[in-house]
Amino acid sequence: MRLLAFLSLLALVLQESGTASLPRKERKRREEQMPREGDSFEVLPLGNDVLNPDNYGDVIDLSNYEELTDYGDQLPEVKVTSFAPATRISPAKSTTAPRTPSSKPTMTRPTTARLLLSSQPNHGLPTCLVCVCLGSSVYCDDIDLEDIPPLPRRTAYLYARFNRISRIRAEDFEGLTKLKRIDLSSNLISSIDHDAFRLLHALQDLILPENQLEALPVLPSGIEILDVRQNRLRSSGIQPVAFRAMEKLQFLYLSDNLLDSIPGPLPLSLRSVHLQNNLIETMQRDVFCDPEEHKHTRRQLEDIRLDGNPINLSLFPSAYFCLPRLPIGRFT
Repeated sequence: MRLLAFLSLLALVLQESGTASLPRKERKRREEQMPREGDSFEVLPLGNDVLNPDNYGDVIDLSNYEELTDYGDQLPEVKVTSFAPATRISPAKSTTAPRTPSSKPTMTRPTTARLLLSSQPNHGLPTCLVCVCLGSSVYCDDIDLEDIPPLPRRTAYLYARFNRISRIRAEDFEGLTKLKRIDLSSNLISSIDHDAFRLLHALQDLILPENQLEALPVLPSGIEILDVRQNRLRSSGIQPVAFRAMEKLQFLYLSDNLLDSIPGPLPLSLRSVHLQNNLIETMQRDVFCDPEEHKHTRRQLEDIRLDGNPINLSLFPSAYFCLPRLPIGRFT
């Protein structure tokens, strides 16, 4: 028993002497690391788990890091409205290389409204980028055209209204053998080359109102509708036999011009002729009827407008005896 007490006392003496033999700084450091009374934390035994590049993955498990932050459906929807220029970073402060997009941006066909603000056909763009091409129809309305654009070969219907076209050249419609309708309403057309329409054998409708025409070119024989209202046409600008060979012509609109006579002879196929608001003062006896064919009735021609002219229709009864209806105009 005395031996056991002696050994305990000896161990205590050795411990105190070992602690006393440590340097002062080391003793102070150990004392500071000792837990004090009243501390709220607990010293956790880490053992040999010291963080270093070799065992970082074992100490902290990041295999399910996606579950650490779950925002559910609370994230706001981000809408890109514009592409702002990237902020420039001086080379001295830049620490990362610029990111390269993984794929090319998708190109979309520009709308007509955008093209109206950016370009014209005479700037070298294909016509179907500036105009709207739907099948065999080409729509070039109200885009400030100054010339007829190059048209696809299959074009059958052209609409180029409300532009600033001032002249039609012979080469504008060259080779367009399928063209059936040309509508150039509300332009500034003052001249048309003599052969601009002559070779368009499929042409049926030629619509040219609200322009500045003073004369008509040679017209193809297959035209069914000719609309030249509100121009500056004079009788001298229409060839004497301009309509004789047009055996399919049904509707002839020449109102609001400067005509001083009724152009003729008119084809038998004609159903309607509008000549109101001109300067017509007289008419030929055979302008509508053949004076030698008193039994012949021209039943198809039922619509003749001569109102707004200085002519007195009651002075020329032999000119329309063959018509199923009297012309509209002044008879007193």
